[in-house]
Amino acid sequence: MIDRSLNYGRHHIKRFLENAADSQLILDLGAGHGDDLLLGKEAHPHAELHAVEAYPPYADELKSKKITVHSLDIEKDPLPFSDASVDVVIMNQILEHVKEVFWIFHEVSRVLKVGGSFIIGVPNLAALHNRFLLMIGRQPTPLKNWSAHVRGWSKADMKTFLKECFDGYELKDFGGGNFYPFPPIIAKPLAALLPNMAWGIFMHWQKEKLYDRQFLEYPAAQRLETNFFTGE
Repeated sequence: MIDRSLNYGRHHIKRFLENAADSQLILDLGAGHGDDLLLGKEAHPHAELHAVEAYPPYADELKSKKITVHSLDIEKDPLPFSDASVDVVIMNQILEHVKEVFWIFHEVSRVLKVGGSFIIGVPNLAALHNRFLLMIGRQPTPLKNWSAHVRGWSKADMKTFLKECFDGYELKDFGGGNFYPFPPIIAKPLAALLPNMAWGIFMHWQKEKLYDRQFLEYPAAQRLETNFFTGE
């Protein structure tokens, strides 16, 4: 039986946070129940915990856990932090839900310190089960048009996206989580052995360079024929 809790890659998130530089402010975009932020508190006991969460029941739960909550739309609102003021940004199972990736990555890159960590977890479009589904003419599971997912990501695609838009991140660590359609006793070792084919992929990026609006400039520079939000 599939254990979907493995889709969140919490053992990877924990390791990434433990390996992040000493952190005073940790921000989670789409924090849910706050599980990743609490892992951050374990790794960095003196850090301030901040969550962006617009769903009221989750926001109330986060506040009960002494997490500062900001209710905003990450696809159009600025993050309420000054430039280069955040040590760690987490986005776990969020980027598959959004269109405005240029705005989101702009805001993350604006507020993140040089040397700071950007921790990402997404469903893997290149997972082994998705490759088989496409081979028989079926829709891959992260991109069902009747679901809330609107984007598909793979490790290679994420690396290319960052390099093309703002070549200022270095991949420090990577892992795979879960392996459909197998139960945990098989899924865990398969995900460790073949992370690029796992259900989910988890990446620890470190910001290496100063940022200056490159994500917002990219759509116009490439003449992308889609009306992406760039803050105008």
